[in-house]
Amino acid sequence: MKKTNFDRYLDRQMQDPAFAARFKNAGEAWDVAVQIAALREQAGISQKQLAKLLQTSQQQVSRLESPSYEGHSLSMLRRVADALHARVRVVFEATPASDRMTVAEHPAPYRRARRVGKKQGS
Repeated sequence: MKKTNFDRYLDRQMQDPAFAARFKNAGEAWDVAVQIAALREQAGISQKQLAKLLQTSQQQVSRLESPSYEGHSLSMLRRVADALHARVRVVFEATPASDRMTVAEHPAPYRRARRVGKKQGS
């Protein structure tokens, strides 16, 4: 498949580690937003109705379903899941070794060996 101008632009931007991190985080927020909206729609209820179940505002539900919102708390996600008859699962995945931060130098040992010598004045 031929790359579009956008694909080439994105490839260049992804070379910047800060941009790549922001892009990855945006994708994670997008996943959460899409899942909440899909569950709500499967339940056949509006944002306003979900807000009433959660005892919050429709604006808060809209925020939760916004791909740019990154303020999801675990307690709110649990409340949403309960209201929509679902469950929350958080998964931590190991990153490839090439993505991990490394220290340029080996850290100093925590304890230094004591020097054992003669006491002064003996």
